[in-house]
Amino acid sequence: MIQLHDIDPILFRLGPLQVHWYGLMYGIGFLVAWLIGSRRVRAGRLPGVDEDGFASFMIAMIAGVLLGGRIGYVLFYSFDTFAADPLSIIKIWEGGMSFHGGLIGVLIAAWVWKRKRTEFTYWDLVDFVAPLVPAGLGLGRLGNFINGELWGKYTGGDWGVIFPSDPELSGYTMAQLRQMYAAGQLDAFARHPSQLYQAFLEGLVLFTVLYVVSRRPRRRFLISGLFALGYGLARFAVEFVRVPDAQLGYLGMGWLTMGQLLSLPLILLGIGLIILSRTSPVLEPKPVEPEGEGEDKTEDEDEDPDEDDSKDDAEDEDSEDAAVDSEADEPDSTRG
Repeated sequence: MIQLHDIDPILFRLGPLQVHWYGLMYGIGFLVAWLIGSRRVRAGRLPGVDEDGFASFMIAMIAGVLLGGRIGYVLFYSFDTFAADPLSIIKIWEGGMSFHGGLIGVLIAAWVWKRKRTEFTYWDLVDFVAPLVPAGLGLGRLGNFINGELWGKYTGGDWGVIFPSDPELSGYTMAQLRQMYAAGQLDAFARHPSQLYQAFLEGLVLFTVLYVVSRRPRRRFLISGLFALGYGLARFAVEFVRVPDAQLGYLGMGWLTMGQLLSLPLILLGIGLIILSRTSPVLEPKPVEPEGEGEDKTEDEDEDPDEDDSKDDAEDEDSEDAAVDSEADEPDSTRG
């Protein structure tokens, strides 16, 4: 059934303060990435990094997303505005974030953070980050839908959504649109909810694939390749039913959009990384415990109050050390 988009983009107001759904979605996306990443750090997916180290890494990633996303939008989608008013780059409240710019920002931030660490390679770090991204992508697209922006082309399907922000409906109030919708007079203005298509493909589907594959021992470059290929294909496909940015329109051939143009390198990169992974070593998690913690934990677990006091202490210590060594050498492939 065709629906009328009637969602207030503002979650609540406190005097002059307004909390928008879109900003909340970004916040939840960062939180989900932090929780998943923290769990994987504890499982040894990022050798030599503890909780404090991961916290500093996430701060760098958030900065990379926000700065890269904003700069990318200004350069890729709104350069004329930037050229006329360079200060527009800091006017985040006016909207405008680019995934491709955010991706570049994350890759740069990861490189800066990685420089002083030798326990893993740069691409190991990128492989670690990739499964954390789709949840935020999906939530961000839900934020776009709530905002009633980045909608698709007109469709005759029952799944279409009527967006009040449609230029063809700009002369009507929301109350008038509700009456017209109830009378069935707006069905011709139903559009593809392309934001939801992207939330499903770039968010749910891509997250599921990367999460499942990354839980097992895998080859270097594979996760990064799957992410680049998966996102690139999903974005390229949905752009066919999404209205191009008004300030750019189609770039060529009557159908090529900026989103598709920027996704082509990702598709090629993804294919290349997947091919490269076939000759790369298989990586397994290496849980790292704070110094002394594993031994103390083992001793506490093995301690038996009913144990014979006459047992030789030296033999106990040797046995416990061997147990700790055995546990440390065993790969943990069951935790994500």
